[in-house]
Amino acid sequence: MTANRQGPTIHGPVQDREHDAADCCGCDKGALLRAPAAARKHDHGHAHDHDHDHDHTHDQGEDRSARAESAATAAAGSASGELRWTSLRIEAMDCPTEERLLRDALGRVSAVENLDFNLMQRLLRVQHRFDSIEPLQKLVASLGMQAEPLDENAPASAPPARPKPWWPLALGAVAAAASEFFEWFAIGPQWLVAALAVAAILGAGLPTYRKGWIALKNRNLNINALMSIAVTGAMLIGQWPEAAMVAVLFAIAELIEAKSLERARNAIRGLLQLAPEQATVQVDGQWQEVSAKSVALGARVRVRPGERIALDGEVLDGRSSVNQAPITGESLPVEKQVGDTLFAGTINGESALEYRVTRVADDSTLARIIHAVEEAQGSRAPTQRFVDQFSRIYTPVVFLIAIVTALLPPLFFGGAWLDWVYRALVLLVIACPCALVISTPVTIVSGLSAAARLGILIKGGVFLEMGRSLEWIALDKTGTLTEGRPRQTDFTALWESAAGDVRALAASLAARSDHPVSHAVAQAAEADNVALYSVGELTALPGRGVKGEIDGRTYHLGNHRLVEELELCSKELEARLDALEQQGKTVIVLLDAQGPLALFAVADGVKETSREAVAQLHDLGVKTLMLTGDNPHTANAIGAQVGIDEALGNLLPEDKLREVKQRQEGGKRVGMVGDGINDAPALARADIGFAMGAAGTDTAIETAGVALMDDDLRKLPSFIRLSRQTHRVLIQNITLALGIKAVFLALTLTGEGTLWMAVFADMGASLLVVFNGLRLLRYRG
Repeated sequence: MTANRQGPTIHGPVQDREHDAADCCGCDKGALLRAPAAARKHDHGHAHDHDHDHDHTHDQGEDRSARAESAATAAAGSASGELRWTSLRIEAMDCPTEERLLRDALGRVSAVENLDFNLMQRLLRVQHRFDSIEPLQKLVASLGMQAEPLDENAPASAPPARPKPWWPLALGAVAAAASEFFEWFAIGPQWLVAALAVAAILGAGLPTYRKGWIALKNRNLNINALMSIAVTGAMLIGQWPEAAMVAVLFAIAELIEAKSLERARNAIRGLLQLAPEQATVQVDGQWQEVSAKSVALGARVRVRPGERIALDGEVLDGRSSVNQAPITGESLPVEKQVGDTLFAGTINGESALEYRVTRVADDSTLARIIHAVEEAQGSRAPTQRFVDQFSRIYTPVVFLIAIVTALLPPLFFGGAWLDWVYRALVLLVIACPCALVISTPVTIVSGLSAAARLGILIKGGVFLEMGRSLEWIALDKTGTLTEGRPRQTDFTALWESAAGDVRALAASLAARSDHPVSHAVAQAAEADNVALYSVGELTALPGRGVKGEIDGRTYHLGNHRLVEELELCSKELEARLDALEQQGKTVIVLLDAQGPLALFAVADGVKETSREAVAQLHDLGVKTLMLTGDNPHTANAIGAQVGIDEALGNLLPEDKLREVKQRQEGGKRVGMVGDGINDAPALARADIGFAMGAAGTDTAIETAGVALMDDDLRKLPSFIRLSRQTHRVLIQNITLALGIKAVFLALTLTGEGTLWMAVFADMGASLLVVFNGLRLLRYRG
């Protein structure tokens, strides 16, 4: 199923939902969404999440499910029939190991409808029918983890993890080293070597054993269960020092991995810290320092030179330059004066400013950006869905290989039992797909965070991955390639005696229109103090212009297409229009029932950044297409100035939609850049919809697949380059994780692998892919 094609407002997480439903198992998504809640957990065992992804929960048998539900009911008491969402912070949920355990346990409970995991922020959202959150907390506690309820209005970004005591691991490492030393040099009795090994395992490996036992009770073969089996098996066959060192190395590797993942989480926490907690507010004529979260709409706030702006607002007094890079990614400060917009988290320059608060702290542009990035983290990119599905097959297969390795050679080929059991234990450690599973979310989150710092808001991993395959970029003209501030350059009254009247008539109609060209006509009349008429029965004519009644007569104000449709065009008028359009100007005509009354020519300057952006897109192999309702002459003139491959004019919204569809034939990926309103059908049809200048705009941030926070088109090629770099890192990580596993699998089967090697193969691969994914945080476009 192709997403973003259901309507102008379906983007972001919705696309992920559709892909997940389609990729999940081939089931009928529509039927599932229409089915009663209890019926949605069909025999595939999926818990379909209607806010993010369709996450999978796999039943392990009817009797086991019944026991789990019975235990949950006993712990919970009665469940109401009302569905509700609860957000839980689970600090122990550090990697896919805990996620799978929680998914399997909670997914079997009938009162739990949907599960939504945000692994990077240690956040679990549960849709359930319990009367309180206590049953959920008890279920999580039964798995050895603690769940803390999270305020739905609070940011999802996780706080720093509580530090764990380091001394047990340190003592364990010393004991393991001593055990290895005594064994290697044959010093002391064997019981001393064994005692030191046990002490090391208790000091470093006890948390692993505890989590492994919980996993085994729930029939979950995660890394903790596999490591527990391997270490226990090594002790049973007398490999005491190796069992101790494996436990210690695994604990150290887990600690390093946790620290590495914390760095990825810090990327979002850094966004949260951009806006100051305090603001200087005028209260009863006095300036007071108050909490930014308590400041109401309309309050007057002062920001000193060098301070960060606490809240979105409109300048009331003062003039200064503001560094907007944290929001829009702009490299240079922007001059601000009375009436201009300020964004929370930006940095005031050389002079004090006073402004009126236009958005409370929780609704600021920065807050919406943070929320969008958090939502994007919770969605699963295509590669991540593939990895999740692959990992479900990989672990059981390698586990079976381990069993066969332990049994077949001794039973049928005379192999030594201890030798082949040891090899099987090594395979058990290799069987965990942790490195493979963790590689994708770390990479995607790093890419999303890097983009946010550049002023590119990507609404999901699916868009980040798809960007690399775009073949066409369709662009609107006004406000996208051009400045969006057209100025009237020519006025011609076709009835000389009525010059003043026709200009007033045109300005009266133009003042009621939202189109930038009409604004130019209205502003020119206002500057000359032209008095306006009252307009009745005003009707917008999409892609053509407007019509309305003035003093009982109907007038039209519109483009060349409108004149043709009204059949009021003549050879003389055609010649006048062509002459102006050849100069790259947009011409609109005022008409009444008898014919044209006046011509107005408007010109809109091309942005300097547009030429550079189009050139960079061409360097990346992306073709460009301009779609505009303007006349073909103007379209060609503007297209030639910026180097567009193909410029099409006189297009209605449905025509733009048709052009996007045509270029998608054969599976080609097409992006569409526009304002999200006039170009809504084409934006919805495009594989990725880009919103320009989205800072401070509610609809753009909420509906676009990718929002460019300022009006700089050069962010388009930056986005595509980031997408390609992210894809390269994902492929590198998958290759690293599988390649290392394959090498050590072969070494183990040939008798060359050891438990030490297996730990390095597993946790070493995890650290490599995490560090490789974190490289994207340094991406600078």
